[in-house]
Amino acid sequence: MKLEEAKEILTKYGQSHILKSYERLNEEGKEKLLHQLDHIDFEEMKALFEKTKETVAFDDVKIEPMASVIPEKLSETEREELKTVGEDLIKEGKLAVVTMAGGQGTRLGHSGPKGTFDLGLPSHKSLFEILCDGIKETYEKYGTLVHWYIMTSRENNDATVQFFEQKNYFGYPKEGVSFFKQSELPMIDESGKFVIDENGFIKEAANGSGGTFESLAKNGMIEDMKQKGIEWVFIGGVDNVLVRMTDPLFLGFTAKNHYLGTSKTIVKAYPSEKVGVFCKKNGIPSVIEYTEIPEKMAEETNAEGNLVYGESHMMLNMFNIQTLENIAKYKLPYHVAHKKSSYMNEEGEVIKPDSPNAYKFETFIFDAFPMIEVNKVGLYRGKREEDFSPVKNAEGVDSPETARRDYMAYHKM
Repeated sequence: MKLEEAKEILTKYGQSHILKSYERLNEEGKEKLLHQLDHIDFEEMKALFEKTKETVAFDDVKIEPMASVIPEKLSETEREELKTVGEDLIKEGKLAVVTMAGGQGTRLGHSGPKGTFDLGLPSHKSLFEILCDGIKETYEKYGTLVHWYIMTSRENNDATVQFFEQKNYFGYPKEGVSFFKQSELPMIDESGKFVIDENGFIKEAANGSGGTFESLAKNGMIEDMKQKGIEWVFIGGVDNVLVRMTDPLFLGFTAKNHYLGTSKTIVKAYPSEKVGVFCKKNGIPSVIEYTEIPEKMAEETNAEGNLVYGESHMMLNMFNIQTLENIAKYKLPYHVAHKKSSYMNEEGEVIKPDSPNAYKFETFIFDAFPMIEVNKVGLYRGKREEDFSPVKNAEGVDSPETARRDYMAYHKM
């Protein structure tokens, strides 16, 4: 994009403040900023800002609970059958796994990519190595390479790849690991202006877990999977130290029932737990995010005293490769997050606000489920002590301390 073209567009969309930032940059910086502008969909950003004024309502939506299959209630024969189906698919090289690892470990007091964070185990294993252990175990057990696709970000890609190189891929075959970058979107302040970062560029943030589909396709990863003959893809986050990405029972449950998308759910710990919950909206499998669920609905219980809406989405998802490709062709809906974000003002001063001042726009991976045929979505009940212990906070709930405790208990250390 040329400067004159940029001026015209910025004036049209009320973003002329960016030109003041442009004048402060050196030639390389000016080129980078123009490159940023060239890749922004201004109409989309205008529409997203209007979305910040909306409130989520369920007045015209019929919402019903959605049940999961509980493995412990299946017969031993049924469980063995599912496990055999899953194991056969793994042996045939039909499974791949994707880890969303675009974040930094800032909230944990860690300066690098979150996946490089040392959990504090006696072994000093990082989150990446903990995840890799599960794939290595599967590789050694079945003799088949499960390809590991790792989604990084512009911010942490180089550091992530370098970390894997330094650690010799934790003993896993290098050819079994691929890296790709997540897409980003500009952040907007409360007046609709693009936020300028401390270096004078437009501040961008990752476009959410739902952006995984688009990023997989855009970076050629889905095509790579198809060429490898992969049929099933597990997608999870980097911070869950109990994640079992190659669980043959879960894979067998998905494949044997001819589901195109499944989620391993965990029973909600308490009504206000900050997790999305599965439900049916007008008969369609969906998830309501914790920021959007009405309090009355969150607290509703059945005759047994269990939460009616208690099947939590914990980022433990399995998709058929064709479904993955289909979803990547469409834009998932954006959700608005009001965040506290430092910025450079028009005088060139860096301001660090005390309260939320900007909007971040994210797509959520669970919004893919309404796009799948109604009877092709399945829920499989996992166990918190076996499947879910994330590292999100420096202290307290979901912290290194709790994750370390749960990891050591699971592995009987």
